[in-house]
Amino acid sequence: MGIFRSILRLATWWDGATINTQLWTWRKGVRVGEDDQGNVFYRTRDDKRRWVMFDGEAEASRVSPDWHGWLHHTFQDPPTEVPLAKKAWEKPHEENRTGTAMAYAPAGSIRKGAPSERSDYEAWSPE
Repeated sequence: MGIFRSILRLATWWDGATINTQLWTWRKGVRVGEDDQGNVFYRTRDDKRRWVMFDGEAEASRVSPDWHGWLHHTFQDPPTEVPLAKKAWEKPHEENRTGTAMAYAPAGSIRKGAPSERSDYEAWSPE
């Protein structure tokens, strides 16, 4: 299994970093910080390039708004040094769950199973 995983890592990117990305990070990367999901953020010494090494599946929605702003040079300082001010109404960051078993399903959705009884609806029947 170990050899098979190593061969897959040469070409695949969706389940962690490729070997080339890890080599680039080892040679050129400066570790900046880590988020609560275990993703590690890096930059080059001249701060021209910034990137993230995902802990598990490479899914962009797993990057919080704080780190997203830093990755795209919206904020100069990383959230580990200058955290963003949070509003009282803001919810914690969650990854996009579309297409998973934990995706939102409103009442009446076919994914919810048997529909609940509705007292506000009366079916039409021709007389």
